[in-house]
Amino acid sequence: MKITRALISVSDKTGVAAFARALERQGVDIISTGGTAALLRKEKIPVREISNFTAFPEVLDGRVKTLHPRVHGGLLYKRGNPKHEAEARECGFDPIDLVVVNLYPFEATVAKQGVQLAEAIENIDIGGPSMIRSAAKNYESVTVVVDPADYDAVLENMRDNKGETTLKLRERLAIKAFVRTADYDRAISSFLNKEQTTDASFSLSLPLAMRLRYGENPHQTAALYGDFDKYFEKFHGKELSFNNILDISAATNLIAEFEEPTVAILKHTNPCGVGSDADLRKAWNKAFATDKQAPFGGIIVCNRPLTEPLAKVISEIFSEVIIAPDFEIEARAILQTKKNLRLIRLLTPAKDARPTIDLRSVCGGVLVQDADVDGEIKPKVVTKRKPTKTELNAMLFGWRVVKHVKSNAIVYAKSDRTLGIGAGQMSRIDASRIAVWKASEAGLSLKGSAVASDAFFPFPDGLIAAGEAGATCAIQPGGSIRDKDVIAAANERNMAMIFTGVRHFRH
Repeated sequence: MKITRALISVSDKTGVAAFARALERQGVDIISTGGTAALLRKEKIPVREISNFTAFPEVLDGRVKTLHPRVHGGLLYKRGNPKHEAEARECGFDPIDLVVVNLYPFEATVAKQGVQLAEAIENIDIGGPSMIRSAAKNYESVTVVVDPADYDAVLENMRDNKGETTLKLRERLAIKAFVRTADYDRAISSFLNKEQTTDASFSLSLPLAMRLRYGENPHQTAALYGDFDKYFEKFHGKELSFNNILDISAATNLIAEFEEPTVAILKHTNPCGVGSDADLRKAWNKAFATDKQAPFGGIIVCNRPLTEPLAKVISEIFSEVIIAPDFEIEARAILQTKKNLRLIRLLTPAKDARPTIDLRSVCGGVLVQDADVDGEIKPKVVTKRKPTKTELNAMLFGWRVVKHVKSNAIVYAKSDRTLGIGAGQMSRIDASRIAVWKASEAGLSLKGSAVASDAFFPFPDGLIAAGEAGATCAIQPGGSIRDKDVIAAANERNMAMIFTGVRHFRH
């Protein structure tokens, strides 16, 4: 299986010139196309244009150049098969032993803001996947490379085997090639399905990121797939668990709501408290004061580099995970004394780490929806009294938090902190009662506070209870058949109320 002829056609040209030069030094005949051929000629590497090899010109603006029997015949005929050998000689199929192809950047193209359908279509590679699949199908004889990271492995394998590659390497590269073309086709179909809103099936393929010791409970096996490490770096502490990863994601989604310096504490993906202040330690004090019991064994996240004063106060309680864009040296020294504490550096802005889709497994299938990320809301005042600026800021602070609390969800807030949080109740009035009780337990007054509700108040009782607890204003989606009754109850109590028109259920 000595490599005597290679076909090189790459979109990502990283390292390709050095790779081709090493092949040429081993006597490999190199065939190439378009921009790749131009680059190799510029580097003084002998190369044959694909049109010379096929005796057929590139046509249709390059759409047809490698889709030719001499290319695919040279890849697909089975070496050592007398019938195939005879037909290859008769048809003039010269063997191609190595294919080096990476594809038009479709994924990068459709990831651009405002990409047009026509541009996306032009970045669908046809010849590349065809060559990859032909070469990978015949991996017993042909080596296929789809990733520049594998160039060195191929060269080393050839040097160790007198210009040949081993079956083990070819098989591994063929599997990688089929995974790549499958992912590529999936990206195309997913984009077109969304763009054209067809009834095509949904599919997803992600690389294994890590095996986990167990899942949500010890008897459940689990693994993490995707590019988690693109967004998060664990630099201290025990390995991450299934539940840690869920909490890290929830914490990142929550902190992405805030531009001002903010600290949030979460437990089982629910916010326990959130506080904002230019002084991170004061922000922590506001967040922690909301609930001083639940944070034990919880998750702490902030959107500024974690400071020494904050590290000192955090270190006084047991936490599972702390997340920040960075950690001051003094803060690291304090926190790294705790062996079991995981310290996570957020490598990108929190907004960039948020998922774009939400998946839920259900009996017999999977539910797929867009992630619950809304833009700027346009609040509508529905009561006689308009909110003051202070009340408006308090309502908007509560609104940013309540969307991350399990339904039914109620949050009492000031303009820079949470005061009481009620999560996951079967009725909204019960969620409100829990939030009021939590505030009372923490010794916090709700007088003059704002109440935020993730969904509409179905009856006036929830709003009345909030008013009796001390809230002077409310923010909610609206949309109940009893909205008029709820508005009337607010007016009777001189409360200001805003409808957002956006609901944030979290089942």
